[in-house]
Amino acid sequence: MVNISVLKNGKAKAINIGIVSTAVLAGGQDMKASMFYRIAAVLLLLFAVGHTLGFRQSDPQWGIDALLGSMRSIHFDVQGFNRTYWDLFVAAGLSVGVVYLFAAVLAWQLGGLPAETLAVMRVTVWALAVCFAAITVVSWRYLFILPIVFSSAITVCLTVAAWLSAKAS
Repeated sequence: MVNISVLKNGKAKAINIGIVSTAVLAGGQDMKASMFYRIAAVLLLLFAVGHTLGFRQSDPQWGIDALLGSMRSIHFDVQGFNRTYWDLFVAAGLSVGVVYLFAAVLAWQLGGLPAETLAVMRVTVWALAVCFAAITVVSWRYLFILPIVFSSAITVCLTVAAWLSAKAS
């Protein structure tokens, strides 16, 4: 599907080709917010894939083989299900990957919305930015360089996009 909306002065306001959308508005504010949402979406997708593929990995130099063995072998009953701590760890890790993937889709969709729509969604766009600011704090406190860098870059992109979205209205 291809749609082209035209302003009175004859310049294209928006060109939509399937899910890809670019918009040019007065001052370029929408384009800038869109760019930051799209960058955040790509970073989130990479973060989701990296987290999902990497969170179960360990290095023998860490000396945690016995711990991992215990996590996998000690079973207990939880609300009628027989589980190991490894099962809970994997479920939590995969859930994080799913949430990052959802956030990537959301950021991509936000990047395709006009400034007027983003202005109405102020709470949503700022909630997403604050959420990733909190993830950055958690990463800084408990994790290591890759999640810190990714969550920081995503937070910056989402915060700038939210700020530009509000400014454009």
